[in-house]
Amino acid sequence: MKSSEDKTENLKKEKLSKKNKAQKIHAGRDGQVNAIVSLHKEFFGVEPLVVATAPCRFHLMGERSWFFGGKTISMGIDKFVSVSVSRRNDDNLYFHSAESGETKHISLSALRFRKEDKWANSIKAVVHGLVSEKFFDLSDGVLGFDFCVASDFPQFAGMGVTTALKICAAAALNDVLELDCSDSEIFSIIDKGNTEFLKEGKNGVVENHFAENITAMFSKKNAVVFTDHSDKVLSQSSFSTVDFDFPGKSILLVDTKVPRFTVWDESSIMKAEYKSLLSSIKVKKSVFGGWGYDSDSEVNSALGSVFGVDNKHLLGIVKEHKFVLDAYDAMVKKDFVAFVKAVNSSHSVMSELYDMSCPEIDWILRRLVEINPNSDGRHTPVCCGRVTGKGMSRHLYAILDDSHVPEFEERLSDYTKIFGFKTSCHKIESADGVQITKVGK
Repeated sequence: MKSSEDKTENLKKEKLSKKNKAQKIHAGRDGQVNAIVSLHKEFFGVEPLVVATAPCRFHLMGERSWFFGGKTISMGIDKFVSVSVSRRNDDNLYFHSAESGETKHISLSALRFRKEDKWANSIKAVVHGLVSEKFFDLSDGVLGFDFCVASDFPQFAGMGVTTALKICAAAALNDVLELDCSDSEIFSIIDKGNTEFLKEGKNGVVENHFAENITAMFSKKNAVVFTDHSDKVLSQSSFSTVDFDFPGKSILLVDTKVPRFTVWDESSIMKAEYKSLLSSIKVKKSVFGGWGYDSDSEVNSALGSVFGVDNKHLLGIVKEHKFVLDAYDAMVKKDFVAFVKAVNSSHSVMSELYDMSCPEIDWILRRLVEINPNSDGRHTPVCCGRVTGKGMSRHLYAILDDSHVPEFEERLSDYTKIFGFKTSCHKIESADGVQITKVGK
């Protein structure tokens, strides 16, 4: 039974939640930190001890191939998630969202998943992971916490928001509790929260978060992150960063607003027999990660034992791997034309072989690659783009000359007239990984 003191505080929080309208915080990393500190103090009556900020992200290529030990190219971007934390003198956990104005709460002793808690479940999963990994014991007198959360993108918009939220919560609690967790221990805490608390996994396949976690933690400004999934154990060889050095180019993230729907279940090809089959045609090469797939004839021969649509999807995985390596090589050599060809080829694979695009996204990207400054008609690619995100994503990215942005935006206007969906378009830049700002004492 709740005490009268608890009831009084709950009523106070409910009134504050109604009083505080949802707040949008779009002022860059420093601005978001300052804003969430003010909100935390206004809502909870005390300054937070720390604020953790982590970048959202998008995958340029390779996000489909993790199960088969492939490679992913990702970029942390200058759209951020922030989590502020202060201590309590009871065992309650309170969560307040800057965007929705919602407040959730639960006690540490009754910690459990609740569907209605939505975004707050991500932070609860991290707390569960800390307990599961024995970084603290609930019988040791660990008191509760107050959390404020802010994000430049909605919680379930994709773009790595949920992962960034978990990384922020883990980093902030690591600091507040003075746990001195290693990077690999942070990963293990989040993994335990995902599998044990959030019960992730379908058809026996646990969803991959390796590239997402690495990008949120280790991304660099003016660079992309390459994650190698051949051995999903965090080490110096499991990821690398390479400069994204193409001056005069703009990166745009576009939400096409096409309703989300399931085209096909990707877990259907995540079978041990298929993993073994693709492993049999891997060969050592002097490339990032040390391997590639065999010749086209060997690939076709190996896949001859797979019938139906699975054959096409597995071929898509193989071809995607090649274009990831091509894009990596192009960035190392600062060869934008080769990079453009790799990205556009990757989208063709996603659309024609892997069935993870849609007519609306394909239409926009066809209009994008038509942007060509050469009046003599010779086609030298100057723009590239691709569908991005897990599942049937409605997002795409476009990389093009700064001077061509107005023309591309005009094409998006035509898209709205034709298809009826009004896009949102964000010009983004790369950003550094998770950071901690100490505030109170």
